[in-house]
Amino acid sequence: MSKRKPYTRELPNDWWMKQLFYTKYMLREGSSVFITLYSLILAWGILRLSQGEVAFNAWMQALQNPFSIFLHSIALAFALYHTITWFSLAPKAVDLWIKGKRLDDKIIVSGHYAGFVGITLFCLLVIIL
Repeated sequence: MSKRKPYTRELPNDWWMKQLFYTKYMLREGSSVFITLYSLILAWGILRLSQGEVAFNAWMQALQNPFSIFLHSIALAFALYHTITWFSLAPKAVDLWIKGKRLDDKIIVSGHYAGFVGITLFCLLVIIL
């Protein structure tokens, strides 16, 4: 047995707030808690839907609570943040070559945004009509 004590570097609790890159990273990773809560709320709604109209209407009534609206607003903000950060990483994940030339990163990102807007509009039309 060695009696040497291994070196452990001391880090302050706010180490991630000192550089913008780490702050963005920690916000993205920490936001998964709200996204998980939102997913569980939706799963709960599906369960209530399977239990009948009265149970589903009670679930819908619970969603009108100010705390629920606040939680949904935070989840929406973080979901949009995830979308923006993922679309900015898309050129690294999608390596498209056309006629021997690599497709410009701006075209890939704008294609993702166009698809996002198109699918969102389609879903809104289906819901409205």
